Amino acid sequence: MDKTVAAFKKNTFQEIRVGIREFKGKDLVDIRTWTMIQGAGEMVPTAKGVSINVSLFPELKKALEQVETILKENRLI
Repeated sequence: MDKTVAAFKKNTFQEIRVGIREFKGKDLVDIRTWTMIQGAGEMVPTAKGVSINVSLFPELKKALEQVETILKENRLI
């Protein structure tokens, strides 16, 4: 499966894309920075990001929930 689930702007020329990708027969959750190719108006993936096996998604989700709790406790969001 290759599907972008969400994308949001990082800055003027970059965005973060979250999706599900297949690589060498394995399904991965992929969170990656995409950047604009100068003059082409096209976004391409960069090496900046992380891909984890979908079996690890519950652990990632739990970690992000903990981050959210701490950010809220410190009034950062």
